[in-house]
Amino acid sequence: MTAPSATSFDIREIPFSRRGSWLDISPVVALHTVREKLHLVSHKTGMHAIFVFEPLQNGAPVEAVVDATPTTLRWSTSEGEIEAVFENDSVLRVRGRSAELRIADATPELTPFTGTYLYTDPIDGAAVFTSYETGRRYRITAISGSLAIVGSEALGAGERSVTASGAEWEIAIEEFDAARAPYRATGTFDDAAAAVAAEFDHYVESIASWRSERTPGVSAACYVLWSATVSPSGFLERESIFMSKHWMDKVWSWDHCFNALALAPGLPQEALDQFQIVFDFQDASGALPDSVTHSEVLYNFVKPPIHGWAFRKLRSTLEAPLERQTLTDVYDSLVRWTRFWLDRRRVTGHVLPHYQHGNDSGWDNSTTFDHDRVIEAPDLAAFLLVQLEVLAELAAELDRHSEAASWNSEADAVRSALLDLWNGDAFVAKAPLSGRESKTSSLLNKLPIVAASHLPAGTIETLSARISEHVTEFGPATQLTDSEEYEADGYWRGPIWAPSTAIIEDGLRRAGQAELADLISERFRRLCERSGFAENFDALTGEGLRDRAYTWTASCYLTFAREAEERESTR
Repeated sequence: MTAPSATSFDIREIPFSRRGSWLDISPVVALHTVREKLHLVSHKTGMHAIFVFEPLQNGAPVEAVVDATPTTLRWSTSEGEIEAVFENDSVLRVRGRSAELRIADATPELTPFTGTYLYTDPIDGAAVFTSYETGRRYRITAISGSLAIVGSEALGAGERSVTASGAEWEIAIEEFDAARAPYRATGTFDDAAAAVAAEFDHYVESIASWRSERTPGVSAACYVLWSATVSPSGFLERESIFMSKHWMDKVWSWDHCFNALALAPGLPQEALDQFQIVFDFQDASGALPDSVTHSEVLYNFVKPPIHGWAFRKLRSTLEAPLERQTLTDVYDSLVRWTRFWLDRRRVTGHVLPHYQHGNDSGWDNSTTFDHDRVIEAPDLAAFLLVQLEVLAELAAELDRHSEAASWNSEADAVRSALLDLWNGDAFVAKAPLSGRESKTSSLLNKLPIVAASHLPAGTIETLSARISEHVTEFGPATQLTDSEEYEADGYWRGPIWAPSTAIIEDGLRRAGQAELADLISERFRRLCERSGFAENFDALTGEGLRDRAYTWTASCYLTFAREAEERESTR
């Protein structure tokens, strides 16, 4: 089997980076913005292009073929080549042979509040760029060869660039805060590449030792996860997996659950960190933030309470039992999160809590919200029901028996209210004040299958049949494809998404609908192997849409693949 570190990928689809780094190299420089040339991009204080890379031959721009693996990025020109490797999370090593590299400021105008200033460090002769956008410094040091610096100490508009040249040359590019000792290479470029290869291969073996020829997408999926991981910095005090090192460079408060599930088989502490990270930002009401990143925590929306479901699934995957203190910490966090929904999101006299907007559900523009944005939704009720059940189990395990009884009582009430949303053919959402019912053509209305153990057999049969109507050649479309509201690239109004697929598949399996669950798992895995790990996919063509390197898609693929391999091994 080929080493995972030898896996090649398209740099226009997946950025080149490494675990822990806040930097990447990509032509993607902003929301839906793709340049012709590759850029060095930083994700500190937001997504900001720092440098544009331009290969030269004899001083003139030249076309180059770009190849990338988890270890090395390579530009191949007609006469030479340039290679890059991340020596560590803040240092990029670049070397060239019979080709030069121009490294230019990506924001050519400097103002008192924006842009990048360049100066030549009098201590070691390095070129140093200071960026207003990231608040960091970027130092280019020649290890061998020479640097031609243009625009040193210049103000206003104008060129600021560094060109590395020589028959064979090598440089180091660093990102740091206010100061750092002059760069000194402690090993060779090849040493750095070998270390990255060993690290990535170990990562893949840790979380996907089960892989086989039946799971050809594993190495690429692992790279999407590994390369989108950042070290603790800014508000984030744990190692964190972003949704992407494209423009979705945040941790959202349900996305993280799917990444935790992918890590759980072989990296249990890292999985727990991913699960718990958003709870570090739980507010006084118990609410989780909508999203967290380096310099921003947003509370204007929340995300659905899938955390009880996710923790139960995560725990079942771990090889070793969790310590009692860990269980206590998770229980206390889930209690506060659950009380937020029960205490702050219920109308007086109502059993079910409500969303205030589609964003609260994670299904931003689902047709379920077409009539009303503020709704008591069936998916919310089902997630909460599962979470209440998990809380009752944890409370009993922690010898908090009166609390367990209270959670069970609350669960009984929510179950009854959830079943009141069943109209005999579908689950509906209702506006809490008017009672107006929602449309039912969205897959969101079928998510109560996640609470299958609480649903009558007849409801499960009908709900499963309605889910099957969403399933295309590639998986479950988020909107019925024959409905008038269906949009091929309509975000939650048609495309296939990983989280909805994972929740539906798991619910069907728990409901005893193994055949349909197997079909969905198989089709989604083949979709990823064909179209990569995009944010979402055209339900009818399978084309990857939006952000093309999305971690929860990679994580759901890994979870589905592992579970399929486990089923295969027991046959």
